[in-house]
Amino acid sequence: MIKRIPVSALKVGMYITDLNNDWIPHNTQRRRGVIRKEDTLEKIRRMSVDYVYIDVSRGLDSQDSETAHEVDRRNDKALQNAGGLKPAVSRRVTVAEEMASAQQIHTQAQGLVGNLMNSVKVGGAIDIAPIHQLADELQSSVFRNANALSCLGRIREKDNYLMEHSVNLSVLMSLFGSFRKLPADALHQTIVGALLHDIGKILTPDDILHKPGRLSGEEFEVMKAHARHSRSILESTDGIGELAIITAAEHHERLDGSGYPEGLKGEEISLYGRMVAITDVYDAITADRVYHKGMTPSQGLKKLLEWSGSHLDPALVREFIRCVGLYPIGSLVLLESGRLGVVVETSDDDQRLPVVRVMYNTRFRLPITMETIDLAKPKAQDRILKSVDPDEYRIDVRKFLV
Repeated sequence: MIKRIPVSALKVGMYITDLNNDWIPHNTQRRRGVIRKEDTLEKIRRMSVDYVYIDVSRGLDSQDSETAHEVDRRNDKALQNAGGLKPAVSRRVTVAEEMASAQQIHTQAQGLVGNLMNSVKVGGAIDIAPIHQLADELQSSVFRNANALSCLGRIREKDNYLMEHSVNLSVLMSLFGSFRKLPADALHQTIVGALLHDIGKILTPDDILHKPGRLSGEEFEVMKAHARHSRSILESTDGIGELAIITAAEHHERLDGSGYPEGLKGEEISLYGRMVAITDVYDAITADRVYHKGMTPSQGLKKLLEWSGSHLDPALVREFIRCVGLYPIGSLVLLESGRLGVVVETSDDDQRLPVVRVMYNTRFRLPITMETIDLAKPKAQDRILKSVDPDEYRIDVRKFLV
């Protein structure tokens, strides 16, 4: 049985299944195994982790434990409470009407960010004009219908993570900033900062940046320096606003001071830094990477709630859930009818009633003719029971998004 315990209750002889520290996106430390030495306990305590998960069938138990099922049930209740609020952003056109434009913007964005990083890596200057234009186009597309770019953000390849993550982060910050009604200039700058937040990785050695295995302590320190490098590069670039620099520089800071590069705490972190921390963690933990199997969107939201208070701003996390929806784009959901559907568009009126593309019957465990259903329509009799893991049914949700 898997249980969650506070780090203070860890003992030699326990079997760790999850260090519960995916909020450190670049942390590739070993995450499971029996604790055999006191030195290992000290290393874990220094990670600023509050709780870890243990398997009591493979190691010692603890009186201070609660089952993983209980934790998940509590997180799910908090997610349902947040999902009961009216959606944050309305669509102006249908996702079908916006998709062609969104595809063009998305492709352009990946190419622009990639070319920019390659140029800076060989000593070239940042041409900021096309970045500003791209930020405006991203914001316009999100304003018309955020679901189109969100769909494209779920169709990703793990080998192209760096570029796709930067683009996805800018889309999420555009959506989040729009909901929070940031002033136009501040919203624009946060999108620019999100697009360029990882520019500092051009100074990270390739053998560390693309290492498929665990990073050593020294390698992890080198990796963490990219946030400081991003600030330095952007500060030396003409035409970059202060809020864009702050957004890029603070994306790994955490409320309890456990983040990097400055170890800022609480209100020392700007609003923009606290917002981008949430979007950065969410996009990172829901992406498949060389060393990391991505969580489902709903699992990702529940993890944000679990890490709220200590690492992430709890009020902003609840607002972010309103932005992306109770069942974010790309979620695989089980309906009352026994069918499975991929969420392809959120609802303007009720987060619990998105548009889904059904394609599988779980009762017969067979594919069915694909059909798109708007659960918010009166004639739609089906309802969502829960989100499910696509791996359970060997379904690639990317095939049904566009």
